[in-house]
Amino acid sequence: MTSASPSRQGCTTQHTLTTPQGMVPYLAEAQWQVLYDHDQPVAELFYVAYTVESADAPSRPLTFVVNGGPGAASAYLHMGALGPKRVCFQANGGLPKPPVRVEDNLETWLPFTDLVFIDPIGTGFSRALPKPKDHETQDAPHSEPPKAKAPVDAPVTPAEATTPAAAAQEQAKIFWSLDRDLKALGDFIQRYLSAQHRWLSPIFIAGESYGGFRVAKLARSLQQDFGVGLNGVVIISPVLEFDLLYGTDYSLANWAVAIPSMAAAAVHHGRVSTEDSPEAHAAKAETFARQALIPALALGNLALEADRQRVYGDLAALIGLPVEVVQRHRGRVDIGTFARELLKDQTRLLGLYDASVTAIDPFPNRPLNDGTDPTLEGLDRLFTGAINHHLRSTLGIATPLTYHLLNYEVFKAWTFLTDQSEKQGFVGAMDDLRVAMALNPHMQVVINHGIYDLVTPYFSSNLLMDLMPLSPELRPNLSLRHFKGGHMFYTWEDSRQQWQRSMAAFYQRALA
Repeated sequence: MTSASPSRQGCTTQHTLTTPQGMVPYLAEAQWQVLYDHDQPVAELFYVAYTVESADAPSRPLTFVVNGGPGAASAYLHMGALGPKRVCFQANGGLPKPPVRVEDNLETWLPFTDLVFIDPIGTGFSRALPKPKDHETQDAPHSEPPKAKAPVDAPVTPAEATTPAAAAQEQAKIFWSLDRDLKALGDFIQRYLSAQHRWLSPIFIAGESYGGFRVAKLARSLQQDFGVGLNGVVIISPVLEFDLLYGTDYSLANWAVAIPSMAAAAVHHGRVSTEDSPEAHAAKAETFARQALIPALALGNLALEADRQRVYGDLAALIGLPVEVVQRHRGRVDIGTFARELLKDQTRLLGLYDASVTAIDPFPNRPLNDGTDPTLEGLDRLFTGAINHHLRSTLGIATPLTYHLLNYEVFKAWTFLTDQSEKQGFVGAMDDLRVAMALNPHMQVVINHGIYDLVTPYFSSNLLMDLMPLSPELRPNLSLRHFKGGHMFYTWEDSRQQWQRSMAAFYQRALA
């Protein structure tokens, strides 16, 4: 799979990794794959593939991996958990001091699957191409698409509105929508399987955060629109239904989904009186959320004052906040309030993506938190350093392009609903997952969460699974696992090791 642009030359290198399972010789291929619309090149999508050299290579499982955002490159899963190299964290997921350290990943998934990490357009080194001029496309043969122009990476100013840079950036926005993103990923997977002669391999897809949303939808579209059968789907810290992320005065379940994660964090930080483990305390909070909080919120003004105050008191005791805070918010405690209030007396903030992590509150005297999230922005220096070192030094990629780890331009421009959609409001992926499981009753699905994740809390997936009216025949194909840690629970050493073992068993079950 060669690059269309001479300045975007990929590399293929050979490596060996020593793991507890033995020596793993593998090939690393870092390349750009051209995407076409109507036989015209429209983008160059960057990927890194790791394939184990063995006699049965064509029949080895093959996993396509994406991250989320939207606007995030695949470096988080690539350098955090799945690939043969990983960035070093403290044992409990804490951030180490600079400089970044990269080491062999003994928990890589390479012993049981080949891996292809995909950077969607606008992330990593993936770029859209300027739209060809009319005179360049006239009489173009359909059998051999014309050579693509090199993408550009320069900022665009108003004076450059007609330059190739401006054209490429405008073209990129076409890919920044739900449907076009899925089509680009489906096109890439089809082309990769053809070029590498892997159509007969067992195929898996894995995605984290919005990437979990992506793969839940891809589970349907790959089979329905691209003819790609799947053995398994791995969903990591996902947002599966967006209406569970945002609470209003008139909604119910979204105020409950983060409560168990708050309860677990309160135990972790010693803010509740209990002998229970964080997991056990969180389980009690699950019962409270289902049986007390949601019904109380549903009653609204009809609730008796004594009953309302009892719920407020129970909630405060579970999540370690002063009852006055819970009363002020009428039982609707958002994650930002919790993250700032739990350790306010120590002027420390909790991480939203991992509430076990804390940071100094830079503005304790202000009514609102004007600081940054230590578990998102704090990670950038680690993963940016790790992926650039790995791609440029270990894998030998030479390019002037900037590696976009998290591109906020993509996030801000993203279109979730298409003009063709009859639905209004929030989008979801659970229906697509149900259709995919019905289309392929052999496909296995696993959803993984960290218990301290406040942004995409594990209890949201618990609720969705319980509400999902799956056929009894399909129900055993869907499983859920929780680990200590946050959104990227694999930064915790014990959790990464446990997860790798559980995923090896998942792949074995999916292939049985």
